[in-house]
Amino acid sequence: MSFKGEVALVTGAGKGFGRSIALTLAGQGSAVALVARTASDVEAVAAEIAAAGGTALPIAADVTQAPDVERSIRETQARFGPITQFVNNAGVGWPYGPVAGMDVARWWQAQQLHQLAPMLYLSRLLPKMRENGRGRAVIVSARASHATVGGMSAYITGKTAQVRIVNVAAMENADAGLAIFAIDPGFVVTDLARETMTSPEAKAHLPGMVDRLGEASTRDFSGDLAACGQRVADLLSGRYDALSGRYFEMQDDLDAALASLKEAAA
Repeated sequence: MSFKGEVALVTGAGKGFGRSIALTLAGQGSAVALVARTASDVEAVAAEIAAAGGTALPIAADVTQAPDVERSIRETQARFGPITQFVNNAGVGWPYGPVAGMDVARWWQAQQLHQLAPMLYLSRLLPKMRENGRGRAVIVSARASHATVGGMSAYITGKTAQVRIVNVAAMENADAGLAIFAIDPGFVVTDLARETMTSPEAKAHLPGMVDRLGEASTRDFSGDLAACGQRVADLLSGRYDALSGRYFEMQDDLDAALASLKEAAA
């Protein structure tokens, strides 16, 4: 596929899944704005993209702050034009522990990243996409959105909310031809996972998960990261717009889901 003429904005683009997604989109022709809090991280990814012949703009911003979100959009549009592809990837795993006795202020801080951040972007980007009749978005959620696990209420609540935001936003904007999806990116020991492995809270309340991450930490995940990048590119291609509003995991067959939908509508 070719994304020549597309303008993408990817949050959490400095590492892990976000980096892989940004590299994939740039490799297929999108001009990509890379957003993360740490300037050196997105600058490094921008250099990778430029070295491969792509186009990228690194932007250091806190995606939970409305002025930073507005600035990141403004800088992207000033450099590349209207944003046609949005990928919300920024996230955290903490805080870990039971609801009883939870540090609620820190719990709410996690919700700001998982819920407030995508809402800040979507509320700002969707009107222009509707006006132009062109735009697609992918929110990187997680399997946790469909799970109940003790000690992970912050992560589970945030990821569940992301899926529901996608469900509603896709329905509201179907008349404008916009497509919005939620995905689980797959299992990879990213920097976020490594932070979890060293977290005293995670060790105390989720020892089994910490052990599994430790056992897998020496694996080569390059193929899994590339697969996630390609999954996002597939969903942004327009080929699967009829599936807008849905949540997909990496093992899900998009072509089979599309065929099933068409068969049901026949």
